[in-house]
Amino acid sequence: MASATTAPPPPGNLKRIVAASLIGTTIEWYDFFLYGSAAALVFNKLFFPDSDPLVGTLLSFLTYAVGFAARPLGALVFGHYGDRLGRKKLLVLSLLLMGGATFAIGLLPTHATVGTAAPVLLTVLRLVQGFALGGEWGGAVLLVSEHGDARRRGFWASWPQTGAPAGQLLATGVLSLLTAVLSDAAFTSWGWRIPFLLSGVLVIVGLWIRLSVDESPVFKAALAQAEARKGANTADVEKLPLIAVLRHHWRDVLVAMGARMAENISYYVITAFILVYATTSAGVSQQTALNAVLIGSALHFAVIPLWGALSDRVGRRPVYLLGAAGIGLWMFPFFALIDTGSFMNLLLAVTVGLVLHGAMYAPQAAFFSEMFATRMRYSGASIGAQFASVAAGAPAPLIATALLEETGGSTLIALYVIAAAVVTLIAVGAAKETRLRDLAQVEPDGGQEAPVTSPADARTA
Repeated sequence: MASATTAPPPPGNLKRIVAASLIGTTIEWYDFFLYGSAAALVFNKLFFPDSDPLVGTLLSFLTYAVGFAARPLGALVFGHYGDRLGRKKLLVLSLLLMGGATFAIGLLPTHATVGTAAPVLLTVLRLVQGFALGGEWGGAVLLVSEHGDARRRGFWASWPQTGAPAGQLLATGVLSLLTAVLSDAAFTSWGWRIPFLLSGVLVIVGLWIRLSVDESPVFKAALAQAEARKGANTADVEKLPLIAVLRHHWRDVLVAMGARMAENISYYVITAFILVYATTSAGVSQQTALNAVLIGSALHFAVIPLWGALSDRVGRRPVYLLGAAGIGLWMFPFFALIDTGSFMNLLLAVTVGLVLHGAMYAPQAAFFSEMFATRMRYSGASIGAQFASVAAGAPAPLIATALLEETGGSTLIALYVIAAAVVTLIAVGAAKETRLRDLAQVEPDGGQEAPVTSPADARTA
């Protein structure tokens, strides 16, 4: 079998692939995070006005969590067809679905206009967002991972991961600008719609870029080999990649789900729940909290490729374990700094938290890609990542807000994140190191036919 690493793509072509994945994921995360920020700031007033403020926020975050519930379904559907038809087609579809749903949210009537139909419509559109994002992540990271060579896969595959902080940065930046230039009344009345409507323009740009890139060469090679063995009309493509994943890679799926716990929960506590905690418990203004997340997201974006590059040298597991342990240890100082009410302390809390989160998030793309065989890789990576989000990121703001309402303090919230960190440490600690695996030669049982490089090469890679 030919190795995918013997003929790396030209640097210019790889950079174009990375740019296409990064811009697409940035737009999709912008859409997804925009909802989360709006849920904390205005949706409780516009769509759940009959509730008291904190209960309204809980209901608002409930619609936020619904988007996560749809992500596993998106992972199943997009993974299935992505493993059968290719990565590129499904990435274009996911972008259209996400952008269309976000644009439609910007046009929604509120509770004051149509009553209970307003939160129902909001929930439906949130479901569409979650469904699209469930298929986006796996395809974006695989497109980059399967184009690059093993020695720098962690670095290149980490760039689509920067789409998350870039989307957060863009969403928070737009909201921060609007809250700064508009009065509270104007922002609540109509200003909140502007960032949602901007999604339409961003989607056009993203589609233009994504349509210009090539399909994954590893996928095309695997498909061609199957056709050569059985004939083009009965190509040995997995008819049900989900079944194949559960048969051959169930351990890897469990590892991926466990690895996501600390990464996913900590991220939404740091970037979404903080907008509630800082304003209600620490007396910080919305603008101040948004600015802290804005600056922290910029630094988060910068460190992710650095963590990815480090994982190419020392391995995926050590970097991931460092991030999980660090985020667990940081939780009590995190809330203590916020409680001071100081902007600099708030910024320090957010920034350190996001830097530690980056140590988990950066190697995740390459780590998950390297676990699964080519013709079930989209399904395997997506299922492991997105099914975990239902138990991790989806309820995180809800659980944190409920704990805050129940206790009035942050101790149990910190312990909640620490427990997630322990789960991740166990899962990643039990996993095999995947650095330098040849994606073209990963076997269906998660093993590998042959090493990518000689031992000497591995030491110097």
